[in-house]
Amino acid sequence: MGIDAKLDELIKEYNAVVKVIDRAGRESVDRAYGGVVRMAKGGLQEYLTEEIVKLAWESIGGNPPHLSINPNKVTINIQDSYINGIADKQIRQYIQVHKVNYKYKLSVDKHIFIKNKFVMAIECKAFAENAMLKRILVDFMLLKTKYPKLKTFLFQLESQLGGDYSRLDSVTYGSYSTHTLASYFPTVDLKIVTLLKGERKVDKPIHKADYFKPLEKRQLQRVLALMQDTMREFLGV
Repeated sequence: MGIDAKLDELIKEYNAVVKVIDRAGRESVDRAYGGVVRMAKGGLQEYLTEEIVKLAWESIGGNPPHLSINPNKVTINIQDSYINGIADKQIRQYIQVHKVNYKYKLSVDKHIFIKNKFVMAIECKAFAENAMLKRILVDFMLLKTKYPKLKTFLFQLESQLGGDYSRLDSVTYGSYSTHTLASYFPTVDLKIVTLLKGERKVDKPIHKADYFKPLEKRQLQRVLALMQDTMREFLGV
């Protein structure tokens, strides 16, 4: 299947899923309506993201078996500088003796590997606002303590970050709040990708027919081009 045909297929799949989300939520007996809707939208964004990454890799000549995507957790270890700074000697010595046990398991939605090398991490959201962004930045900062060259992305269906993230212009200037938060995480060069045009409105959900937003092929082409440009440097990995 060619690139254009694959993008058309993704649009068809997006349309089909979004149009049944409302019904699925209303018919669910095991989960609350809101939970079903959030799960469906989040799953849709993850699916679109993964398919775009795969298409980008193959379209630049990458060998499909060399690409793998998983959310396996990464082990983050306690820092010696933290231990050494603990004022209470007894607690400090206890942690030092048991240091091997002090760790945190971390993952984001999509960990991208080329020939088993962790090269890119993508967080997927149905929408993001700046309170969520703080947590996303922290996660990526922690990952980059182990993988300093890691490429980091936020893929969102809709944006609630303010600024022009939802305008889908050729140049995105961002928002005051988002850039301010990002300035405190200088090791994280976060690329924010929005698929749907127009700021998210809580009272106008896209799974309702009156507020449905189309997934435009032009935007998919832009996102694909971004992924292609990012992944070209990994062809020689």
